[in-house]
Amino acid sequence: MISTKIVIAGGFGVGKTTLVGAVSEIPPVTTEAAMTPLALGGDDVSQIPDKASTTVAMDFGRITLDDNLVLYLFGTPGQSRFWFMWDDLVKGALGAIVLADIRRLDDCFPAIDYFEKYHTVPYIIAFNTFDGHLEHSVDDIRTALAIGADIPIVTCDARDRKSVAGVLMELVQHAMLNATGASHGR
Repeated sequence: MISTKIVIAGGFGVGKTTLVGAVSEIPPVTTEAAMTPLALGGDDVSQIPDKASTTVAMDFGRITLDDNLVLYLFGTPGQSRFWFMWDDLVKGALGAIVLADIRRLDDCFPAIDYFEKYHTVPYIIAFNTFDGHLEHSVDDIRTALAIGADIPIVTCDARDRKSVAGVLMELVQHAMLNATGASHGR
């Protein structure tokens, strides 16, 4: 049995806690705290007005993908005031998912920058399609994000176990391809 660590990163309120909870086979560990008036003053909730809590440390879950692979999921907090924790959460990870909301594309730029500039962890971008579809083509999104064709872009519904499992499989395949490519001088 092989076990490995996966990080789920992204902006504030994109669905990281929901994603971990949807797929975890154990009750997920969350560090949700109520949104206080002070947080509401600093966090933009205009696109997510019903948000009442936020992750202040991490989320944790586990999923067994097959008889030989267990993934331990670590969801990062989204606000910049908690980014100091990201280095510890990413340490030893097989890869990362940058979860994004197409309605708030700018919110995923810091997570993409983090993985592009500060870590060699393979990552993919997953758009949480709250309404079931993307309104833009993947090519247009890739251009807007200024990322190369080597970074997979997928869609998911962070509330749906099967959809999230598909994203995790995509990340594992991408990470394995990167490891194989690195060992062949890529």
